[in-house]
Amino acid sequence: MTVTPYLSFNGNCEEAFEFYAKVLGAKILMMGRYKEMPPQPGQPALPKESEEKIMHARLQIGNQWLMASDCPPHMPFPGMHGVSIALGFDEAAEADRVFAALSAGGSVHMPIAETFWAERFGMFTDKFGTSWMINGAEKRPNP
Repeated sequence: MTVTPYLSFNGNCEEAFEFYAKVLGAKILMMGRYKEMPPQPGQPALPKESEEKIMHARLQIGNQWLMASDCPPHMPFPGMHGVSIALGFDEAAEADRVFAALSAGGSVHMPIAETFWAERFGMFTDKFGTSWMINGAEKRPNP
């Protein structure tokens, strides 16, 4: 079994995934557009302004995936609430770098700093509305 976070965006999925790929050194495996989707019986016709929006995207980060799409045109965008993407790094410096890059233009809820469980931890919502938690160099309990 795998568990893969799936994000919904309000028309800026492509921009968000290109940004995430650059910052995280990840690879975009798929970027499918609504215009590429076959007609769906019983579903409303696709509005012209939605054709270039992302129907499904998949980003490979190491050996894991993050998936997403732009909210379907016939559904209201609910926003992203109640979940965060947690990233863990072996090195505090890499946690600091990713925190700074991903949080730029967003809203920092807890600045990255040392905690009792890790050399670095911080939380923020990025400029696309995605909530993140960054852990770096977790401390090991003494035997």
